[in-house]
Amino acid sequence: MTPPPAPPSDTEIAARLRREIAEGAPLKNGRLPPERELAQRHGISRARLRRVLDLLAADGTIFRRRGQGTFVLPPPATDAARLKPLARRVTPAEVIEVRLSLEPRLAALAATRATPQERAQFAQIAAATQSAEDQSSYDAADDIFHYKIAEMAHNALFLTMYEAIRSVRQEASWIRPRAETYSGAVFEMLAQQHQALASAIIEGDAPRAAEAMRTHLQSVSDTLSRADPAP
Repeated sequence: MTPPPAPPSDTEIAARLRREIAEGAPLKNGRLPPERELAQRHGISRARLRRVLDLLAADGTIFRRRGQGTFVLPPPATDAARLKPLARRVTPAEVIEVRLSLEPRLAALAATRATPQERAQFAQIAAATQSAEDQSSYDAADDIFHYKIAEMAHNALFLTMYEAIRSVRQEASWIRPRAETYSGAVFEMLAQQHQALASAIIEGDAPRAAEAMRTHLQSVSDTLSRADPAP
């Protein structure tokens, strides 16, 4: 009598979920279905599902937020609704000004504090910005890239500040039409800057990471200014 096949391991279930996400698993506002539904779909307990989700969170496939769910992109700020009126008032120049004040510091802290596992994962995230085939895929890769830097700084208050800035950018009325101004040459330049920034963080060089972030954000600012120069 042939013995029954062994049940899939946590790693095998994680690989199955990773494929589903890559192939366009049904999402609601970037969020995976509730744990109960996912556990039933894969025929496992919720406790085991949480172990599987831990594996996916560790390699950057998903982002988990207590009380909000599991996301395939960085989750929204906890007070995102309150930030919507502010998003309608701010300009691109104001957002860049704040980002230039915060993100070089985040990059320096990430270079100092990221774990070996985070550094290895971050190398793959940086590579994804170079392989993006269009604006939409680049935007998603860029979003994850900058969010992971904020996470690797390992400072909850800094991360909350970054999430607020990110939410304002996403809700701003100017973000979509301005995204259309990115040419192939601009994509390539920004992806190369991502690689330089990632190398500095992975190698633990905090001053170089901070400077690379400043250079990158200034390039973004210059690109947007050329597309819509101030009167």
